[in-house]
Amino acid sequence: MAAMANTKKTPAAAQPAALHFTRVNAILGVSGLLTLTLGYWLLAQGSITAAPLLLVLAYVVLLPLAIIL
Repeated sequence: MAAMANTKKTPAAAQPAALHFTRVNAILGVSGLLTLTLGYWLLAQGSITAAPLLLVLAYVVLLPLAIIL
Protein backbone atom coordinates (compact mmCIF):
# COMPACT_ATOMS: atom_id res chain seq x y z
CA MET A 1 0.00 0.00 0.00
CA ALA A 2 2.90 2.36 0.73
CA ALA A 3 4.29 1.89 -2.77
CA MET A 4 1.08 3.23 -4.29
CA ALA A 5 1.22 6.36 -2.14
CA ASN A 6 4.71 7.26 -3.44
CA THR A 7 3.81 7.21 -7.13
CA LYS A 8 3.70 10.67 -8.64
CA LYS A 9 2.37 11.72 -12.00
CA THR A 10 4.55 14.05 -14.01
CA PRO A 11 2.85 17.20 -15.22
CA ALA A 12 2.35 17.62 -18.96
CA ALA A 13 4.77 20.57 -19.06
CA ALA A 14 7.63 18.38 -17.76
CA GLN A 15 7.42 15.91 -20.64
CA PRO A 16 9.88 16.45 -23.51
CA ALA A 17 8.53 17.98 -26.69
CA ALA A 18 8.03 15.63 -29.61
CA LEU A 19 9.93 16.21 -32.84
CA HIS A 20 7.74 17.51 -35.64
CA PHE A 21 9.20 17.02 -39.09
CA THR A 22 7.86 19.39 -41.71
CA ARG A 23 8.38 19.90 -45.40
CA VAL A 24 11.38 22.14 -44.66
CA ASN A 25 13.03 19.27 -42.76
CA ALA A 26 12.45 16.94 -45.68
CA ILE A 27 13.86 19.41 -48.21
CA LEU A 28 16.97 20.02 -46.10
CA GLY A 29 17.42 16.28 -45.52
CA VAL A 30 17.12 15.38 -49.18
CA SER A 31 19.41 18.21 -50.22
CA GLY A 32 21.94 17.05 -47.61
CA LEU A 33 21.84 13.50 -48.95
CA LEU A 34 22.20 14.71 -52.54
CA THR A 35 25.12 16.92 -51.53
CA LEU A 36 26.75 13.95 -49.80
CA THR A 37 26.29 11.79 -52.87
CA LEU A 38 27.74 14.44 -55.16
CA GLY A 39 30.61 15.07 -52.76
CA TYR A 40 31.58 11.40 -52.55
CA TRP A 41 31.22 11.00 -56.32
CA LEU A 42 33.53 13.98 -56.89
CA LEU A 43 35.94 12.54 -54.34
CA ALA A 44 36.02 9.27 -56.27
CA GLN A 45 36.75 11.24 -59.44
CA GLY A 46 39.80 12.83 -57.80
CA SER A 47 38.48 16.26 -56.85
CA ILE A 48 40.50 17.77 -54.01
CA THR A 49 38.64 21.08 -53.67
CA ALA A 50 34.93 20.74 -54.48
CA ALA A 51 34.40 17.34 -52.87
CA PRO A 52 35.58 18.26 -49.36
CA LEU A 53 33.61 21.51 -49.49
CA LEU A 54 30.43 19.67 -50.43
CA LEU A 55 30.98 17.03 -47.76
CA VAL A 56 31.53 19.65 -45.06
CA LEU A 57 28.46 21.55 -46.26
CA ALA A 58 26.36 18.40 -46.03
CA TYR A 59 27.67 17.10 -42.70
CA VAL A 60 28.03 20.41 -40.85
CA VAL A 61 25.20 22.52 -42.26
CA LEU A 62 22.44 20.74 -44.16
CA LEU A 63 21.94 17.52 -42.19
CA PRO A 64 22.04 19.18 -38.74
CA LEU A 65 19.59 21.82 -39.94
CA ALA A 66 17.29 19.08 -41.22
CA ILE A 67 17.22 17.62 -37.71
CA ILE A 68 17.09 20.86 -35.71
CA LEU A 69 14.53 22.91 -37.66
